[in-house]
Amino acid sequence: MQITQITGEDQNMITGYGRDHVAVNGVRHTTSLILRPDAILRSWPVADATVLQTGDLSWIREHPPEILLLGTGTRQVFPPRAIWRELRMEPWGLEIMDTAAACRTYNLIVAEGRTVAAALIVGS
Repeated sequence: MQITQITGEDQNMITGYGRDHVAVNGVRHTTSLILRPDAILRSWPVADATVLQTGDLSWIREHPPEILLLGTGTRQVFPPRAIWRELRMEPWGLEIMDTAAACRTYNLIVAEGRTVAAALIVGS
């Protein structure tokens, strides 16, 4: 799906997504990534939410967002219960959803001017 969003050019916006990719500012990414309005981790080595570990989100902890969106691939999958509980103790709000929903939600939150990060699993 292609998304058209009018925002400041200095922010990372999701401009399209599909089962095998997420496009950020028109650039197609085929591996999992973590996205913030002001930064991007292009090669996030998580391909399955069921094996997520808290250390996988250390990049986000450096500058915590208000909200973390975890996009878990083509369907909503929760990380292991112990990890989920630990993540809920972090200083950010946590939303777990499929990657397509996370892409749409990310753009809405950025448009509101709020601090958000999206950890997006691509290809699963």
